[in-house]
Amino acid sequence: MPGIASTTPPVLIAHLAAATSTIKVGSGGVMLPNHPALVVAEQFAMLEALHPGRIDLGIGRAPGTDPGTAAALRRSPAALGAEDFPRHLIDLMGLLGDRRTSEGLWNRFAATPAAATSPNIVLLGSSGFSAQLAGQLGLPFAFAHHFDTGGTLQALGLYHNHFTPSAILEEPYAIVTANVLTAATDEDAAWFAAPGQLMIFALRNGRPTQLLTPEAAAVHPDLPMARQMPTNRIMGSPRTVVASLEALARETAANEIMVSSFTHGIDERVHSLELLAQVW
Repeated sequence: MPGIASTTPPVLIAHLAAATSTIKVGSGGVMLPNHPALVVAEQFAMLEALHPGRIDLGIGRAPGTDPGTAAALRRSPAALGAEDFPRHLIDLMGLLGDRRTSEGLWNRFAATPAAATSPNIVLLGSSGFSAQLAGQLGLPFAFAHHFDTGGTLQALGLYHNHFTPSAILEEPYAIVTANVLTAATDEDAAWFAAPGQLMIFALRNGRPTQLLTPEAAAVHPDLPMARQMPTNRIMGSPRTVVASLEALARETAANEIMVSSFTHGIDERVHSLELLAQVW
């Protein structure tokens, strides 16, 4: 995707974890159908060994890309289905120490010679399938609310209704992602949000593109249509944003809200997070 800078989450995680000392760093996520479970387990076992207790492994079921790219990653167009995802997930969990059956890849292979701790596995989803599976396996679940395609409450309901306590989680743990951008005023936030709105508009129309500058976005002919799209994204002044985030937390009963800011400039993204941290 031209608008996403990270093609390899484990490499970026290693860089970020090495440059920090306390925050948790995780993938959002590794699309398991594109990668052998043993390879993913080896990568994240190494990251966990280097940075114990700070690594989250977010796992997704979707290809995360177009069919041509997925076929290149999987080496065969015949391997484009996700039917084997639950089995591959069980293998990955077992290789990282959470063994749910008597037989699996862990009977023959080890992801690392002497694991002392394990990364935290979180199942990602934008539909009911992953929500239900996460509940049945007793895993944390992160819903892609920032995809802006609806279904948040339905998926979280399935997760809670199907939740079965496991060795790693006694009660449901839900993360809800949110597309959040704040600035000094509502007008400033709308100005900086325009590039992200255009990027999503282009993606939904089958024309993925990079983020424009706010100046270029302001005169783009598609901006009026992009701004008319129904959306759950949260933007505005700090007071406006906090009210919306608190409402989202109440409505979803989320244990965590994970925020991301789609705008062009790094400075604007950092400033948005700083403003949010000051008031919430």
